[in-house]
Formats: sequence, C-alpha cells, structure tokens
Amino acid sequence: MAAPRENVSLLFKLYCLTVMTLVAAAYIIALRYTRTTDKELYFSTTAVCISEVIKLLLSVGILAKETGSVGRFKTSLKENVLGSPKELMKLSVPSLVYAVQNNMAFLALSNLDAAVYQVTYQLKIPCTALCTVLMLNRSLSKLQWISVFMLCAGVTLVQWKPAQATKVLVEQNPLLGFGAIAIAVLCSGFAGVYFEKVLKSSDTSLWVRNIQMYLSGIVVTLAAVYMSDGAEVIEKGFFHGYTYYVWFVILLASVGGLYTSIVVKYTDNIMKGFSAAAAIVLSTIASVILFGLQITLNFALGTLLVCISIYLYGLPREDTTVVQGEETTSKERLIHM
Repeated sequence: MAAPRENVSLLFKLYCLTVMTLVAAAYIIALRYTRTTDKELYFSTTAVCISEVIKLLLSVGILAKETGSVGRFKTSLKENVLGSPKELMKLSVPSLVYAVQNNMAFLALSNLDAAVYQVTYQLKIPCTALCTVLMLNRSLSKLQWISVFMLCAGVTLVQWKPAQATKVLVEQNPLLGFGAIAIAVLCSGFAGVYFEKVLKSSDTSLWVRNIQMYLSGIVVTLAAVYMSDGAEVIEKGFFHGYTYYVWFVILLASVGGLYTSIVVKYTDNIMKGFSAAAAIVLSTIASVILFGLQITLNFALGTLLVCISIYLYGLPREDTTVVQGEETTSKERLIHM
C-alpha cells in the first residue's frame, strides 16, 4: 500500500533542486581538484566512509528536532532502528550499491576531466528510466523515450572527441575512467529507484529511513576501506593526505546526499534531471577556469544535446511522485501510446 502523500510547496521543491544543483557542481570540481594535485593522494575509501558518518549524524540531529522531545526521539530510534533488523537489512541494499557508486566516482574523476565526467555520467538517466518502469510500475511517454536516445547521442559526441585539459599533469587512463562511470551509472539507477520505492511504500519518516541506510552504509564503507586500502591505511593512517579541500569535498558529499533524499521523497528520481543540466553548465565553466579545459565543437554539441534531453525527459505527463500499486503489462509500462 502506498504511503499518503506529503504536500510541500513548489517553492520548497525548487529550493531543494537549486541547492542540489549548486552542491553537485561544486562537488565535481572540488573532488576533481583533490584527485589531480601533485600532493600525495588521500584514500578515497576513507573519504566515502567519513561522508556516511556525517550524513548519519546530521540525520540523527534532524530526527531529534522533528520528534520534538527526547522521549519521542528515543522511542523512534528504538522502534524503527534498534527494533527493526528487517528494515535495516532492507536499507542495506542501497547502502552497498551507493558505496560502490561513490568509490567509482572517485576512480572516474581521477582519470577524466570534470566536464567529461559530468556529461557522461548522465547516462544514469536512461538507466533510472528503465529501473523506474520495471520497479515502480510506471510508464514513460514517447517524448521521454526520445529524450533518452537523444541523451545517448549527446554522450557519444562527448566521447567521440573528448575535450582536453592542459593544466592537469597527472597520468590518466580514460578507458578506466569510462569503465568506472559505467558501473556508477548502473548503481545510481538501481539504488535511486530502490530507495524511492522504500520511501514511498510507507509513512516512515525520511530521517528514520536515512538513519537506517547510513548505519548500513558505514559498515559497508568500512569493509571497503579494509578490503581496498587496509594495509596502507594501517601504515599511513586513516586520514592520510587529508587537507581542508578534502574535508570540503566530504562536506559537499554529505549535504548533497541529504538533499538528494529530500528531492526523491517529495518529487522523484526523474526530477533530479533538472538539476543535472544546470550542474553540467556550471562545472564546465569552472573546468575552463580551473583546469584549462578546451571546449571542442563535438563536446559543445554533445553537452547541448544532453541538456535538452534532460529538460524534455523531466517534462512529466503524469504525477510520478507516488508509487503506483496497480499492475500493468510490460508493454504498457514500457511505452504509453
């Protein structure tokens, strides 16, 4: 049974989308900077783990404010977190997938220019579209499917003759970067729709759901630290290579994660595409200034196609903010005639 819809104002939705846009653009540029300096690199796995811890602390603080009293706060934690192992296991799925996605983002940005990464990463839109159709029993219009193929064309143009950066001196492996993006895209599509389905299938507080997910996320990311960089972390320290810029990246990742959950709760994963188009423009401009990015004609045309396709894809033909309970046939869900 679908949860009752919580009405929020259009202004609040626009505010959340705007913050998401600014945070996403700043995160990409700041992360790119920290991974391409001549200083000794920090461990990306530890940064992802610390980000999960910060998101958990912020969610706990917001839940405490939302409940209004210490008694209700303790009761909420006891009933929904400590006393609900099944729900914790349910939210461990997106935690694991998001952990893989975040680490792939670090790997991709270590091997690709920020603007190339940002545009190519928009392949998460068609992936999210397929997951939405298959997992939430929704259908997409012909215009939305056309925009998906337009998006793929734009990304192909970007990769056909990638823009070159002249101020980045570290060795890069574009093939590894694009491979990492492919994995991140699949993770983003599945985890985003899965989390949306969990959020909208009950009236449980958003912040309770976040706490459940981030608790699992901390366990998953700590395991990733041990498996990927365990020996070096023991030798050099958990916070090796951390600077003020690295902490800024972690803060952006934490704030961005919280606002993403708010947008998914009150709109849906499709609406996130609106902020993605603006973030592309902002990060590209910043790449020109900070990294000497040279914009080629193919890159410019590809970026334009991506932005147009995201806009068209985000034009809803029906209300998509509530998970539908009715079953439809595969043909009807894949395309609405």
